[in-house]
Amino acid sequence: MSARRQLRFWLTGFLLFLLLVYLLREILLPFVAGIAVAYLIDPLCDRLEDKGWSRTVATSLVTVGFILAVIVVLLLLVPLLRNQIMHLIEVLPSLIARVQDSTWPWLQTLQERWSVDISQLETTAREQAGTVVSWIVQALGKLLSSGLALANLLSLIFITPVVAFYLLRDWNNLVARVDDLLPRKYAPVIREQVKLIDRVLSGFIRGQASVCLLLGTFYAVGLTLIGLDFGLMVGMSAGLLSFIPYVGTIIGFIAGIGLAFVQFSEWTPIALVAGVFVVGQILEGNFLTPRLVGTRVGLHPVMVIFALLAGGALFGFLGILLAVPVAAVVGVLTRFAIKQYVASHYYLDFSPAADSDAELMGNDSPEARARAEHRDP
Repeated sequence: MSARRQLRFWLTGFLLFLLLVYLLREILLPFVAGIAVAYLIDPLCDRLEDKGWSRTVATSLVTVGFILAVIVVLLLLVPLLRNQIMHLIEVLPSLIARVQDSTWPWLQTLQERWSVDISQLETTAREQAGTVVSWIVQALGKLLSSGLALANLLSLIFITPVVAFYLLRDWNNLVARVDDLLPRKYAPVIREQVKLIDRVLSGFIRGQASVCLLLGTFYAVGLTLIGLDFGLMVGMSAGLLSFIPYVGTIIGFIAGIGLAFVQFSEWTPIALVAGVFVVGQILEGNFLTPRLVGTRVGLHPVMVIFALLAGGALFGFLGILLAVPVAAVVGVLTRFAIKQYVASHYYLDFSPAADSDAELMGNDSPEARARAEHRDP
């Protein structure tokens, strides 16, 4: 089979795979979540297996332990978050009134200095606020009344653990089976790229998950100790959103400072709230991310943000789950393609015409040095 036919074969298979994922996107969520869970906790099973435990026993223990840990966390956090959400709904009108009272002197100063029509700004703000509130209410209503949303939730609860268990139990056999199906000629190259992809994914997913949990705990505890209303909700949200570079810290900082300005009349607690996020950012940049994620990830923040937005727009929540793995694969394959291009004749151009041009330019030119390095064994 020629190289062109091989390329056509693999491109056709890849396009058919993308089409299948798009057509089945409504039911793939628990399976993708199960794969993610299995990949996340597979090292624990490997450690138990290395100590002499059978794969089935190790998988059972790790899966049950993971499920129990998730249940304990949900039992501890859900009631607290529910109380804060209900309290936020109750005090939201008073918060809006306090915001209006605190901003009224600034608006008056703005009107006096710049001749701005405050009544028009107030009318516009009320209209936009009403639009946002109505949109949120409609979205929540659709979400709660959607049978598909309920089905996805039930499938996440009941199907994801089953998928994760069977994948964990058969993980090594599946890897060996896939390795047997690789084209023999290109198997070493494919194995090398898969190892690089695994290194990127393990560094980002496992490391970044640990960073998010630690940051969320730090923010939630710090804001709660300061006495900020809804500090637990703001802190956990900021920590969980930290997998998107800078987004979690920025959103948490804005929400925390805004609530602090409304709640406190002194500058000390407001400064403490800001200090929590500043210290959290310092810890993340200098200690947590270098130690838990490392520098080997190779995923640029802009690439991660674009992948998450593109995945969410195309496939919804399923696309968000697949965004980082796909970005990791694209990044590794792009670096491999660039490496192959730099070593190819398309880049070096060893044609006779190029040789004569290089002689005119001199032996010290970059082209001459490239040819010398390429020809020297």
